[in-house]
Parts: sequence; C-alpha cells; structure tokens
Amino acid sequence: MEDDFALLDAWRDGDLEAGSRLFDRHFESIHRFLRNKVGDETDEVMQRTLLACVESRDRFRRASSFRTFLFGVARLELLSHYRRRRKLDAQLHFEGKSFFDLNPSPSTVVADHKEQQLLHEALRRLPMDLQIALELHYWECMSATEIGTVLEIPAGTVKSRLRRAKQLLRSSMEQLAVTKMQLESTLGDLEGWARSLGDVLRREPMTAGAQTIPKDGSN
Repeated sequence: MEDDFALLDAWRDGDLEAGSRLFDRHFESIHRFLRNKVGDETDEVMQRTLLACVESRDRFRRASSFRTFLFGVARLELLSHYRRRRKLDAQLHFEGKSFFDLNPSPSTVVADHKEQQLLHEALRRLPMDLQIALELHYWECMSATEIGTVLEIPAGTVKSRLRRAKQLLRSSMEQLAVTKMQLESTLGDLEGWARSLGDVLRREPMTAGAQTIPKDGSN
C-alpha cells in the first residue's frame, strides 16, 4: 500500500485519483471524530474540513503525519462552525466550553452497554480540547506528540491535559451515573470501556451526503 506522503506527492503532481485515495483512507475516522460533536451538521463540517485540506495541501510541510494534519484541520473547522453560529466568540479562549454546552441535543449513539453510554455522555461534558485529547488517545491511539500537533500544544502539555481530562471525566460520570454499580463498573475498566465505545462508533453508518469529496481546490 502506498504511504500517505507518496499519495500526497502524486496528488500535488496532478493525480486526482491519488488525492481521492488519500482522503478515502482517512475519511471514516475524521467523519466519526466530527459526528459526536456537531450531530446533524456533520456532513457540512466534513465538507468544509475536506475543502480546507485541499486548499492548504501545499502548505503542509510533513512535520507530522498527514493523519494528524487532517485531524488538526477538522478541529479548527469545528471551532469555525460554532463561531459561525455565534456559540463561540472570535477568540481562542474556549477551554471552559464543552460540546454539550454548544449542542445539548441528546446523543444518538446506540451503545451496547450502559457503561459505554455513561462514558459517552460524560465525554461530551468535558472542555472541548480535553474531550478531543481523550478521544485521540483512546480511539485513534495517537501519541502525546501527535495529539499535541492536533491541539497545537507541546507534547509535555498533552500529558498533563490527559491527566486532567481523566479526573474531570470521573467527576462527570459521578454526576451522571444512574447507579453506584454502573459507575463502579465503568471506572473499574475505563480503558476497556473507552476502546469498546470506539468500536461502537466505528460501526455507526455514515450518511450518504458525507461521501462527496472535493477533488481539487477549484470549487
């Protein structure tokens, strides 16, 4: 299989099929990343993310993997999405906001177990970048360096944020848990439940509209 950089080089040289294969390789993970943060507007934000990647491809200097570049663009498009809807101000001081604050609609995730549902609801109530850090850690198996690239912070800061995120996640679950047994079961195997929740999200079907991928930057 061609690596991402080989496909990127071919795409830059005019091979649109290579560009399409490059997007296809990462499409599902980026779509999943957006879906539990913007709900019904996932397709719109996905298209904006892909178009932003097309427009900025020649500025990507390979200081990181192409995958982390895509997630970084997706994160910025999420923030732009909520600013356009006047739910975030124009500044980057969003540490106290959660995606639940911005979009409190009930989750549509169909979990297999009550522990997964509790974990998902608690994640949505974390400050945005803390939720993103945990998701990239658990579901994308990213290193601290890779997460730092997405969040635009040093790797050392990522480690402290992950610790803080887990503390807040526990507090959030304590408030949301229906029973003590549910809480103890979830906390007793947090890593396992987090990864199994990722499996549940990967099974969810994508909408047909999300399949339209921009082929070049002319649109």
